[in-house]
Amino acid sequence: MKAKAVFDIFAEINKVPRPSKHEEKICEWLIQFAKEHQLEYEYMPIAEGATTGNILMRKPATAGYEDHPTVVLQAHMDMVCEKNADCPINFETDPIETYIEDGWLHAKGTTLGADDGIGMAMMLAILTDEEAAHPALEALFTTDEETGLTGAFCLQPGVIRGKRLINLDSEDHGQIFIGCAGGVDTLAHLYYTEEAAPEGYFAATIQISGLMGGHSGDDINKGRGNANKLLTRILFRLMKETDLRIAQINGGNLRNAIAREAQATILVPMAYKEQMRVSFNIVSAELEAEYGEVEKDLKTALESAEKPATVLPKAVSDKLILALYACPHGMVKMSSAIPGLTQTSTNLASVKIKADEKGKYIEINTSQRSSVESEKHAIKDVVEAALALSGAEVFHGDGYPGWTPNINSPLLEATKNAYIQLFGEEPRVLAIHAGLECGLFLEKYPDLDMVSVGPQMTGVHSPLEKLSIESTEQTYAWLKQTLLAL
Repeated sequence: MKAKAVFDIFAEINKVPRPSKHEEKICEWLIQFAKEHQLEYEYMPIAEGATTGNILMRKPATAGYEDHPTVVLQAHMDMVCEKNADCPINFETDPIETYIEDGWLHAKGTTLGADDGIGMAMMLAILTDEEAAHPALEALFTTDEETGLTGAFCLQPGVIRGKRLINLDSEDHGQIFIGCAGGVDTLAHLYYTEEAAPEGYFAATIQISGLMGGHSGDDINKGRGNANKLLTRILFRLMKETDLRIAQINGGNLRNAIAREAQATILVPMAYKEQMRVSFNIVSAELEAEYGEVEKDLKTALESAEKPATVLPKAVSDKLILALYACPHGMVKMSSAIPGLTQTSTNLASVKIKADEKGKYIEINTSQRSSVESEKHAIKDVVEAALALSGAEVFHGDGYPGWTPNINSPLLEATKNAYIQLFGEEPRVLAIHAGLECGLFLEKYPDLDMVSVGPQMTGVHSPLEKLSIESTEQTYAWLKQTLLAL
């Protein structure tokens, strides 16, 4: 491998559990790495007494670059933890198991963690490469990017000294990103008091599986199925035709991943048992016809189930189905200023039954993104309106700002020229619909000049995630060439 050090370090990173909000072990590993390689480092807990936090490593300039301005390299240390239903891996204790196939690095049944473990690996490889020439470097590793941008929110002004930052959290080789969407989460809690399951009813489980899923930013415009929406479509038809009761519902996992699997345990009158199968088959055939070209592994299943003791009240069940069916999902608007860029979207991420001191409730988790701040708030209000129809308590997260492009960036020019020198062609300069930490950095460091680059990945935020080996080698060479020019 041309970038053997990068892959060796990435392999070590993937031995260390690092789910979002549980980065204690990767923090310890990074600190030990800095000590072993005699790198200056600073650990910044996200709160007093916290066991996770941001880590900043520093390395002096190499000979001849002492008078060049400091460059900041940045990646996040957490990973999205998604796995197939039959995968036994525990993300809080087990390593990620990887293999190579057709020039791509994959994981066995789980997300690979190249988002953003490969960015971390490139930074650490640069810091330990004695032959690489570069200005003084600051390597910033942030925590909990995937579920709250916590590390970026907690980064204090004055911590980093450099005024040029290269973010290594992009997933398309040969592209330089200079802007990103802002985002906000919208959640609903629908409380209920369960009641005894009615007599004379037949119990069944409906399952949606085999969907591609993916990143709710990068993949939201690709027409992929959302398991929560497909399940709701079946439930809506059955609700209109008979006295449907819901006993259990569980769909999706993470707010920034498109739901790949969903299931519900339902009850219908015994007399409707056969008609339920007919209706299920009709909707399943419709879904296969509509999504067959994109979702080639889509599976719908209806199986008899042991009758549960309790169900949701009829009124709650009906309102839940109506709200989920009304709740929008997917691309809302494309940008008229930047061709091909999704401007606004929303993701119906997960539906779970939970409990707290107030009782049982159904939690509906969604996320909205837009590169136009007013549209971000408009679509979150649309989602709020749909979910409020169920009588649920609806609230929003703090959200995060977008990153406004700067086409006159000197760092952009240097990064473009380095690519041209290496590969003989110009890279594409784009904005991205996914969220990056750069918008938050800019709030605290208004003078930062930033770009974002990365190797080619597909299937990010799903067990289909894979990393191109060749593009990783090329991106690492590109990073080194850029540092030479700075």
